[in-house]
Formats: sequence, C-alpha cells, structure tokens
Amino acid sequence: MSTSIIQIKKSALAKNVKFVKELVGNKVKISAVIKGNAYGHGIEIAVPALEQLGINHFSVFSSEEAKRAFKSSIKKSNIMIMGYIEPGDFSWVIKNGIEFNAFDLEILKTSLKYSKRLNKKAVIHLEIETGMNRTGLTKNQLCEAVKILNENKKYFFIKGTSTHFAGAESIANHVRITQQYKVFQQRLKYLEKNNIKPKIKHVASSAGALNYPNYRLDMVRTGIMIFGYWPTKEAYIKYLSNHKLYVDPLERAVVWKSKIMSVKKVHQGEFVGYGFGFQAAEEMNVAIVPVGYTNGYSRTLSNNSHVLLHGKRAEVIGTVNMNMILINISLIDNVKIGDEVILIGKQGDHEISVSSFAEMNNGLNYELLTRLSEKIERKLID
Repeated sequence: MSTSIIQIKKSALAKNVKFVKELVGNKVKISAVIKGNAYGHGIEIAVPALEQLGINHFSVFSSEEAKRAFKSSIKKSNIMIMGYIEPGDFSWVIKNGIEFNAFDLEILKTSLKYSKRLNKKAVIHLEIETGMNRTGLTKNQLCEAVKILNENKKYFFIKGTSTHFAGAESIANHVRITQQYKVFQQRLKYLEKNNIKPKIKHVASSAGALNYPNYRLDMVRTGIMIFGYWPTKEAYIKYLSNHKLYVDPLERAVVWKSKIMSVKKVHQGEFVGYGFGFQAAEEMNVAIVPVGYTNGYSRTLSNNSHVLLHGKRAEVIGTVNMNMILINISLIDNVKIGDEVILIGKQGDHEISVSSFAEMNNGLNYELLTRLSEKIERKLID
C-alpha cells in the first residue's frame, strides 16, 4: 500500500475537455499531451478516462510512454511520439502504427531501415525547426528529408507536419512566435512544391491554442489545460479579462491525500526534525505524515508550506524528510492516527492548489505535477 494516494476526478477532466473543445471548435482535432506520466496524473488513468470523453489522439515524449499509452488504450486511439525513440523500439513503433516526429535526418533514416525490413510504412510527422533551436529539421535538412521521402514513398506515410513555439504563453515572446509561424508557412510551401502534402498541420500547445487562435490549424497539442491548469498566470488573467469572466473555467483534476501516522508533544525550546531548522517557541502538538521528497514533496517546502487537516491549515515545520513531514497541530483538536491529510486539494473551506504549492516551491505547475512519484497509488473517482 502507498503511504498516500492521488485521486483523479473524472468530472474535472470532463469539464476541462469540454472547455478545450469549445475553445478550438469542432474543426480542430485535439491531441491530449500525456508526457511526464500525464503531468503526474498517471498515463494508465488518463488514457481510458479521456477516451471516454471523446479524445482519440495522444501525444507522448518517448517510446516508453507510447507503450504505456498503447497498453492503456481501450479504443485503439492514435498515439504520437514527439521525442525519443529507443533504437530497439523502432520495430514496435512501426508495426503498431505509432506516429512519431521525424525531427532530424537520423530518425528518418533509421525508420526507413526498419520500414523496409517490415515492409510497412512508418507514420511520421515532419517536425520543422523554425527558431526554437531544439528539435526539428533545419532548412538544409528539410531539403535532404524531401529527397529521402520522395525516393521512398512506399515506406512513409507523412501524416503531419509540426513545429513548437518558444514560449507562446507570454506576450514577451510575441515577435519570436509570429516569426516562427512565418517560417513554418514558408517551409510548408516548400513541401507542397515538392509534392509533400501532410494531412495534419499542428503548431499550438495549450498556450498557443489560447493566445494564437489563428495558429490552431488542423490540430492542437493540449496537455496542462486538460488536467485543469493554465500554462501561466499571465495566460489565465488574459483569458479571464478577454472573456469578462470572474470564475476559473477549468477545474483541477488531482487530489493528493495521506494520513496521520503519529502524534506527539514538543516542549518549548526543543528543535523539531533535522538540525536547527525549527525550534518550538512554546509547547506544541506535532503530527507526522508519511510523505516526503521521495514522493515529490520538495525539500524547498521545509518551514514553507501547509496541509489541510480537519478542515484547517496546518503548517509544515522543520525539514522535509525523505519519507515524512512534520506538521504543527497545536490549534487543531482531537487529531488521531489515521486522520486524513490533504496535500493538494480541498477540505472544508480551504484549498491547497497546485499553483500556490508551486509558488511556495519556487516552481511551475508542470514541474511540481511531474515530480509526483509514479509509485504513489492513483485512482479515478466520480
């Protein structure tokens, strides 16, 4: 048994998927991005739950994640690998019709070798370098890629073409983003001139889908919004302002719970936990919760966080341990072993949100969520 549990609310996923569908319209396909263990929510939980909500295309980072998504799928959805493919996985990828980004010549040549061996087409998306200087075919590489593709048409199905924007969530990057889109359009014309006409063109992530409606094209790759989070606070405020809203239209899908494992008294002047990080100013009651940095509860939250217990906030005191945190329960009555503790989520009138948790942790929603240990039990509720 896990010392904590992560619950994923299906009703929240439904609300968020509905929001994204209404945002992009019925002519734009949605690829649910589930990299990073579905942003910490669990690939095995997310895939079937989202399929039941009408999602039939999933984007992952690696072939390892693709295998998990493929195994979890109940509707034989399309799966696209945006990043790394283990050399030994190319046969599996091509055999099972897994889509993948051809982001350099090496991956194109390797897939060609396996496609010939299997006598089966590789389903590819040509990823184009437009200015982020991360992954993607440069102008010169694209010329060579076109030659390879046109000479080996029986071994490739060019399903799509894509690029990735370097920070569509911030107005500070606007000039760079618009320039990237301009380059993308130029490369598309080059492909069409050379008789390569990808079926699906896609450039927008969650942030791009929000801030650049004209760039949604045939498909958007939305991840963080489907799980109830905004790419940044800037993107959130801009959306509310533009639509004259006062309530967040998204709902957080995750709840992280644990239990009290021990309760004790600490006398005035005594130190709590490792070193001298916390000293009791007066006699106090302390409870121990079996969650620590091995579970994804960062050490930077030492003396800098709260949990919810009996509907009240209890501060985390002392250093976050590998497997435990200590909390001050002096103002909370009748605390006993086994009582529920909320690490992320609501209890009573209070809430510990991932965004506030991330701010205390000096991190991003993305970073905090993906750090949640895969060993923690995950369960779909309602």
